[in-house]
Amino acid sequence: MHRLPTLALLTATAFLAGCYSPGGGIYPRSGGGYTYVSSEMRPVTITVIDTRTEKPFFKLDIPPGKQLTMNFLEGQGDDPVERPDRMVYAIWDAGTSNGRLTNQLTCPPLGSRRIDYSIRTAPEWREEPPSYVDKVDGKDPKPAWWTPQGGELPKRTRYYE
Repeated sequence: MHRLPTLALLTATAFLAGCYSPGGGIYPRSGGGYTYVSSEMRPVTITVIDTRTEKPFFKLDIPPGKQLTMNFLEGQGDDPVERPDRMVYAIWDAGTSNGRLTNQLTCPPLGSRRIDYSIRTAPEWREEPPSYVDKVDGKDPKPAWWTPQGGELPKRTRYYE
């Protein structure tokens, strides 16, 4: 009789275990995942430092419009002293709240790593999708055929041939 609510709770918990957000998700805690979002006016670089040597072991310039989501798994590294933990991470479109962290590297233990957050000089434009090539409101100048001086039309827009 009580199996249905218990099953529903277990299913919801399993589903939410892969949820990430800049605010910490549904149950934020210090041991949970971290999400950093980069935008055109606030391009972000994340560097993870080994505090024993003060050298970075991970650095990423997050492209505008993307987010870096990462998590640290204790005791899953390849060296019990130097790199006892494992960092898993993924780069997703900004606003993504769940998914698999598909990249990994071994890392120093909890007490020997620091995450440095820095903001690059803005603005920094995100890469435009190919469908925006001929748009006139993009960051690139208008194509020659769109200007008052005129120019040759691209082959795919010629309707008179």
